[in-house]
Amino acid sequence: MNPLELGLLVAGVTIAVLLAGVPVAFSLAAVALGFLLVFDGLGALLILPDLFYGGLDSFALLSIPMFIVMGGAIASSRAGADLYEALDRWLTRVPGGLMIANLGACAIFAALSGSSPATCAAIGKMGIPEMRKRGYPGSLATGSIAAGGTLGILIPPSITMIVYGIATETSIGRLFIAGLLPGLLLTGLFIAWGLFEAKRRGYRFAGEGQHFSWRERLVVLPRVGPFLLIIAGILWVLYGGVATPSEAAGVGAVFCILLVMVIYRMVRPGPLWRMLRDAMGESVMIMMIIAGSELFSYMMSSLFITQSLAMWIAELEVNRWVLMICVNLFLLVAGFFLPPVAVILMTVPTLVPIIELAGFDPIWFAVVLTINMEIGLITPPVGLNLYVINGIAPDVPLQDILRGALPFMLCMVLGIVLLCIFPEIALWLPEVLMGPQL
Repeated sequence: MNPLELGLLVAGVTIAVLLAGVPVAFSLAAVALGFLLVFDGLGALLILPDLFYGGLDSFALLSIPMFIVMGGAIASSRAGADLYEALDRWLTRVPGGLMIANLGACAIFAALSGSSPATCAAIGKMGIPEMRKRGYPGSLATGSIAAGGTLGILIPPSITMIVYGIATETSIGRLFIAGLLPGLLLTGLFIAWGLFEAKRRGYRFAGEGQHFSWRERLVVLPRVGPFLLIIAGILWVLYGGVATPSEAAGVGAVFCILLVMVIYRMVRPGPLWRMLRDAMGESVMIMMIIAGSELFSYMMSSLFITQSLAMWIAELEVNRWVLMICVNLFLLVAGFFLPPVAVILMTVPTLVPIIELAGFDPIWFAVVLTINMEIGLITPPVGLNLYVINGIAPDVPLQDILRGALPFMLCMVLGIVLLCIFPEIALWLPEVLMGPQL
C-alpha cells in the first residue's frame, strides 16, 4: 500500500471513529496508536509518553487556560448584559439598531472572552428575547447572534490563533494583530447586512417608543469601560513587545477576576469555584486535543503520508488560486465535523508548507483559515453555536436558526474574497507595528 492510499485509509478510519461519538482527543490518539502498532509494532508504545508530553511542553500553551479564565470571569458576570444594554441605549434611534447592538456586543464580548460559545450564550440570553419582543422574527434574532458569536475566534485574543502559532512556530503576537482588521471588517459586513435587512423589512428603530436620556446612556459605561481597557492593555503589551502572550493572559485573567469581584460583587466562593472549574474543564479538553494531535501528526509523518501528500500537491500543475480554493473547500468540509482547534492541529502541519510553496503568506493564511472555521461553527452537523442558540431559544427550530445565519455565512465568504484580493487587510498592521516578517 503506497502512502497516499494509506492516507485515504487513515482518513476513512478517523472519520468513522469521530462519527461513532468518541471524543476528538481520544479519536486522534486511538487512530494514531492503532496504525503505529500495525506498521511499527509494539515498539511504538515506547514513544507514546514522550509524544504526549512533547505536545504540551510549550510555554506559550500557558496562555490558553489564562485566556479561558479571563473569558470565564466575564461570562459568569453581568458584563455581557451590560455591554448589550450600553449599545442598545446608544443605538436606540438607529434603523435596525437592536440587531446592530447585538452584533456590536458580540464583537466586543468576543474580544473579552475569545470564545464563540460563551459569546453566543452571554449576548443571546439578553438579545434574543428583546429582539423577538420588538418584532424581529426568530430566525433573524437567533441567526444574527449565532453568527456574531463566531467573531470570538478571530478578534484577538484568540485561542485558535494561539494554537495555530504553536503548530506552525509563528509569532502569536503577529497573528493577533493580523486578526484585528479582518475581525473589524467582518463586524462591519455583519452590521451592513443588518442595516440592509432592517430597512428592507421595516425594522426602523431598535428602541421604538423608548427614549434614553444622556444620563441613562452614560451611567452604564463605567461598568463596561474597565473591561475595554483590559482588552486595550493586552493588545498594547503584545503589540509593543512588552510581554509574552502567556504573561499578558495571566495578568488579564487576574484583572478580570478582580473586576467582576469589585463591579459585580462576585465574591462568594461558589460562583468563583464554578468559574475556575469550568475553565479548567475547557482547558483540559483543548490540551488533550493538542496532545492527541501530536501523536496523530507523528503517525502521519512516520508512515510518510504527510510528505507524500505535500509532494503530490506540489507536483500538480494548477494555478495557485485554484489550489487555495481546493484548500478552503477541504477546510470547510472538515469544519462541518470538527472543532476549529482540532482542524488546525490536524491539517496545518501539512497545509502550511504547501501554501508557502505556492507563494502565500502563513500569517494571511491563518486569518483565512480562521474565517473558514467560523463558518463551520454555524453549520451542521457539529455547528456548536447553533446548538448553544437553540438551547437559549428552544422554540426556534434549528433550521430557522440556520436560515437566519445563512446571510452572515455569505458575509464571511465575502470577507475571504476581500482578503484574497487585498491581503494587506491582514498583513499591513503587523508590518507597521512589528516590522517586516523575517
